[in-house]
Amino acid sequence: MNSNAVRDPRRWWVLAVLCLSLMVLSVDGTILNLAIPSLIEELGATPSDVQWILDVYVLAFAGLLLTAGSLSDRYGRRRFLIIGLVLFGGASLAAVFAAEPWQLIAARALMGVGGAILMPSTLSILMTVFDAEERRTAMAVWGGVAMVSVVIGPTLGGFLLQNYWWGSVFLMNIPITIVAIAAALILMPETRGPARRLDPVGVLLSCVGLTTAVYVIIERRLDWVLIAVAVAALVAFVLWERRREEPMLPLFLFRERNFTGASMSILLMAFGAGAVMFMLTQYLQFVLGYAEIRAGLAMLPYAVAAAVFNGVGAGLGKKLGNRALVSGGLLVMAAGFVIMANATGYPALFTALLIMGVGGGLAGPSAYASLMNAIPIERAGVGSAMNDTVQQVGLALSIAVLGSVLAGVYTGRMPASAPDAARESIGVAIRLPELADAAGAAFTTAMHVGSWVGAAFCVAASVVAAALLRPAAPAPAQEPAPV
Repeated sequence: MNSNAVRDPRRWWVLAVLCLSLMVLSVDGTILNLAIPSLIEELGATPSDVQWILDVYVLAFAGLLLTAGSLSDRYGRRRFLIIGLVLFGGASLAAVFAAEPWQLIAARALMGVGGAILMPSTLSILMTVFDAEERRTAMAVWGGVAMVSVVIGPTLGGFLLQNYWWGSVFLMNIPITIVAIAAALILMPETRGPARRLDPVGVLLSCVGLTTAVYVIIERRLDWVLIAVAVAALVAFVLWERRREEPMLPLFLFRERNFTGASMSILLMAFGAGAVMFMLTQYLQFVLGYAEIRAGLAMLPYAVAAAVFNGVGAGLGKKLGNRALVSGGLLVMAAGFVIMANATGYPALFTALLIMGVGGGLAGPSAYASLMNAIPIERAGVGSAMNDTVQQVGLALSIAVLGSVLAGVYTGRMPASAPDAARESIGVAIRLPELADAAGAAFTTAMHVGSWVGAAFCVAASVVAAALLRPAAPAPAQEPAPV
């Protein structure tokens, strides 16, 4: 009984629910950046408050992913999806009514917890509902929604912020989560892996290690105490997991070339995608003078090309194989970065975004398929969590590395006589008529340098994929997932 029509005739409706759940997370991850001026003016948030409003979500999200993925395998993936949606929607409602910065910070932390609980289930349920023949197509749809959502966030956020108040960016989460919860209860089967004993020590060590490591990356400073804590916790986690008969994270997966190669490729690919958003949202608004909505719409070529070529990549993957598509797609992304490194206006950026979208669309489905196909189906939850974790680390690295590159080049190119605040922030300099042109030129140069860095990371990811990825062994016919 290997036909999906026999296993679950509602599988495409299930995919729609999973994509809806993924969309609310992906949109929320990008929409808040545009609200920073409103938070400062209307909520009275300080720069430190804003930093925590943005970062506390990432810390909670990245720190809990592995734990949530492992527990969803044990207790039920649909159950964890619904719990995560309830927490995320409830925290969004709390954020809407926040009257003080600390209240919004607390709400964002709870949103991160909810996101970490539901995110692994979106991909692990997909793996158990679809068989190998349809899985690549379903994964392409899943990946396409993730890419399109990255651009929908700024576009929708710009519309809401221009017409409503800052809380509206959280208010939109609530009806989406309600619909997703209802659809999950009605349409989605429950799946879980074989029962395993809990691993509280592994949970504690992974949470401490990942949270501290991501915090160090986000802060972009060498705090040797925190670095030591992160390294010690992660090393202790590996040693502990190696001793357990039923580990939370099966370390034998890293001996599988496709798992390791796909993980590293996804990490570096996420770095490249994060670079696009991080640099261009500032360039479009500060240098080209685009309003929020126009800046969001200007990013659409990337999303449209990625969505279209996600489907193309899913079809080609059956003929060319994952290694060729991942490696080739990343080289195409690198070419887009090279064009961006020489761009001085939107026409060149339009071309660069199209090319990068094509490359990401070709590489994404095959990279995800390589990673997930290397994982036993009963470990789908923790495998999905690994996929999400490496993406979050890649995005955090992108912000940390490119933030430092952009800041260093921008400051170095600004006139020495400019005020310190203007030499540190284009947002300040652009409001000073005598410095606006110099600031625009300095940031353009910084973006060019950052684009070369993004191109280098994409080439590195392509080399890793070519060296490590191998054709997967033919999978034996699988029985329907346990319900």
